[in-house]
Amino acid sequence: MEVTCLLLLALIPFHCRGQGVYAPAQAQIVHAGQACVVKEDNISERVYTIREGDTLVLQCLVTGHPRPQVRWTKTAGSASDKFQETSVFNETLRIERIARTQGGRYYCKAENGVGVPAIKSIRVDVQYLDEPVLTVHQTVSDVRGNFYQEKTVFLRCTVNSNPPARFIWKRGSDTLSHSQDNGVDIYEPLYTQGETKVLKLKNLRPQDYASYTCQVSVRNVCGIPDKAITFRLTNTTAPPALKLSVNETLVVNPGENVTVQCLLTGGDPLPQLQWSHGPGPLPLGALAQSGTLSIPSVQARDSGYYNCTATNNVGNPAKKTVNLLVRSMKNATFQITPDVIKESENIQLGQDLKLSCHVDAVPQEKVTYQWFKNGKPARMSKRLLVTRNDPELPAVTSSLELIDLHFSDYGTYLCVASFPGAPVPDLSVEVNISSETVPPTISVPKGRAVVTVREGSPAELQCEVRGKPRPPVLWSRVDKEAALLPSGLPLEETPDGKLRLEHVSRDMSGTYRCQTARYNGFNVRPREAQVQLNVQFPPEVEPSSQDVRQALGRPVLLRCSLLRGSPQRIASAVWRFKGQLLPPPPAVPVAAEAPDHSELRLDAVTRDSSGSYECSISNDVGSATCLFQVSAKAYSPEFYFDTPNPTRSHKLSKNYSYVLQWTQREPGAVDPLLNYRLSVRQLNQHNAMVKAIPVRRVEKGQLLEYILTDLRVPHSYEVRLTPYTTFGAGDMASRIIHYTEPINSPNLSDNTCHFEDEKICGYTQDLTDNFDWTRQNALTQNPKRSPNTGPPTDISGTPEGYYMFIETSRPRELGDRARLVSPLYNASAKFYCVSFFYHMYGKHIGSLNLLVRSRNKGALDTHAWSLSGNKGNVWQQAHVPINPSGPFQIIFEGVRGSGYLGDIAIDDVTLKKGECPRKQMDPNKVVVMPGSGAPRQPHPQLWGPMVIFLLALQR
Repeated sequence: MEVTCLLLLALIPFHCRGQGVYAPAQAQIVHAGQACVVKEDNISERVYTIREGDTLVLQCLVTGHPRPQVRWTKTAGSASDKFQETSVFNETLRIERIARTQGGRYYCKAENGVGVPAIKSIRVDVQYLDEPVLTVHQTVSDVRGNFYQEKTVFLRCTVNSNPPARFIWKRGSDTLSHSQDNGVDIYEPLYTQGETKVLKLKNLRPQDYASYTCQVSVRNVCGIPDKAITFRLTNTTAPPALKLSVNETLVVNPGENVTVQCLLTGGDPLPQLQWSHGPGPLPLGALAQSGTLSIPSVQARDSGYYNCTATNNVGNPAKKTVNLLVRSMKNATFQITPDVIKESENIQLGQDLKLSCHVDAVPQEKVTYQWFKNGKPARMSKRLLVTRNDPELPAVTSSLELIDLHFSDYGTYLCVASFPGAPVPDLSVEVNISSETVPPTISVPKGRAVVTVREGSPAELQCEVRGKPRPPVLWSRVDKEAALLPSGLPLEETPDGKLRLEHVSRDMSGTYRCQTARYNGFNVRPREAQVQLNVQFPPEVEPSSQDVRQALGRPVLLRCSLLRGSPQRIASAVWRFKGQLLPPPPAVPVAAEAPDHSELRLDAVTRDSSGSYECSISNDVGSATCLFQVSAKAYSPEFYFDTPNPTRSHKLSKNYSYVLQWTQREPGAVDPLLNYRLSVRQLNQHNAMVKAIPVRRVEKGQLLEYILTDLRVPHSYEVRLTPYTTFGAGDMASRIIHYTEPINSPNLSDNTCHFEDEKICGYTQDLTDNFDWTRQNALTQNPKRSPNTGPPTDISGTPEGYYMFIETSRPRELGDRARLVSPLYNASAKFYCVSFFYHMYGKHIGSLNLLVRSRNKGALDTHAWSLSGNKGNVWQQAHVPINPSGPFQIIFEGVRGSGYLGDIAIDDVTLKKGECPRKQMDPNKVVVMPGSGAPRQPHPQLWGPMVIFLLALQR
């Protein structure tokens, strides 16, 4: 197909281009934060170096059409391929106060559905330097006598850093090294964490008793300063030593106040004492002060190990531990072993019978047990034995063995556990032995083998236990070995055999096992049964929401499918249009399987049949809805963001134009497009200008274009674009356009820099001057600035307009220079003209110079123009001819005068090929500042004249 654009006038605001603008995503990562350096590492790997605590800013610059979506992900390091769970969907990734753990490889993934996604990465290297730690050690082979009677001492300095730190050892203010002092040795030990350097003092000498400093440095990378630590070595330096005021095991009664003192018996420098508790922190209410630990009204939960640690960075820390045991008893249980040799599970006369009793106690070994029969103490005999610590039972368990069971041995046996002489209540458990004492059986009540409940409701699983005595029931999952019960435990005990579940969810469905416990009953093989739990939940359907587009008069088939549910069947399907009930769709034949979907057919899309359709599918538990939005309206336009140089500035006014381009999403899905409605509104303003843009036969991938004119520099605008068909308005698309200064080599077209963008047209500050030029406008001026110097506004007279100026207040001095350097231009003509506006107002004005830096044979700066002294509170224009012999740059140099009333400003710099105009000053371009009585130029209107055009497509 051939595309032709027929023009009615020479200038048209709208035209078309050929197919093929859909393009896969392309991506590039750039940095905009506080990076120390970005370098290439190992040929292709980009490394971004940043200081810990600074702000990381990475930008993923993308191209491609439609506009790609950007996703940031991170790996822990270059060796890991696993993405973190969290992702950032934004073109800019910003991390405030970055930590060392956030270093690693960052990936920018851009995709737009065309071709394969674009993935770029950069490795972020977080730089840091911790405070160093200095410890002192003696030779390991000799531990006798005073610490520093040894002949060899090691000073170990350790620090965590990135990059690896450099160490400098000093004695006093003198730097130590192998070559200057034979009595020292400096080396790096093997197998150490962090960066470590050891200073070895061999054959200790009197001069070795001094102050030693370990200085660590990362060579000022990222501006990280050096750090140091100092230790004074004397003949009394010694490691810490401790003793406790109590025994290492301390047994107390609940409710008592506990005080433990940790006493220093040695150490120089004076050691620091610290108490800790394991496991967990110190108890609530505990007080650790000056080596004394106090715990008021101690409870059983406070039992554990309490550690007192003394450190002074000499030798190893000294540590003493107290095992605090608070007397307590709980969980009294019993077991009946009907046959000691385990040949029978029933109690029989003539067999040996064993009764066991156990409590959980602290301290366990201090518990005593006493047995009673029918209320009287049991008497030991040849047939009645009491044993302790049965290897087949838990530790410190008491067992009563009845040898050759007689009928007279039947009765009630009582086991009492106690702490003699301690105010801890006794615990007891009772066991009845008779002909009715039988092992347990377990079963599921009739009709309870399968329990069906709805999601969110409670459920009760039940198993019945028979026997005497009846043991507790233990519940667990069967079909999910790794799964825990809803309580979070692998096993759960229920005394009545009922497992109660609250707010059941679908993942609780499955098989549950109930089994008898081997305690508080017979010590025999557990009896088991199973219960099936079915959790019913409402259906899940697809699509949950769908946008259906079709041309007027064409049919549409809507389908709502059941994905999952319990039960997995459709009980009913109800269709509604705009909330009104529709007749049911045709029934499915009886011979067919149960349907998993419901369909609705529209014979033709019309304005009346367009709207919202709902399909509500139910499975007797609940319902779910598919929502369809049916219409013949057009899809939204797709703005094209890869237009080269869309901003074009104008020399004679503070206006700019913008090339707006777009494609139409799926134009063939609906009726042909008739026109677009374009709305343009300046941000922070209410009024918008609206225009209609007629079109003909727009095809998929066809690039459309419209030039927005008379936009005010430096304002941003919201653009809204709405397509229209015979059905009416389609989906609107909007975007914000911003003014950016054009950065081009000089050409015959306009190339004026208004300094409205932060990039200031590619101009840079010279690194060899004394101070910098400043970009500001009337809104960003310092309210305390010096009066009677500098311009109040830029050349346009608007408060939003920016200009460049030099601030000559302190600390500036006479003769200080500020240089603003342009981008490098390729010389393609013999003559060029530099035009600019300058403002030189103040009694201390110095000089403004224009220099040309030629790059054909090295850098050579030549003066092209200069002006000095006070020129009044007025913007004036200069035209300076230059004839560079090769690639060149222009430099604006401001020189500070004799005082602070010497601010100089420039604005609207233009570089064009050819000679300068003979008339050096344009009267229409001289702007007198407020107060002089001279009028300013009027502001141009937002919209200029529009033209009518005709777009024709010819096959």
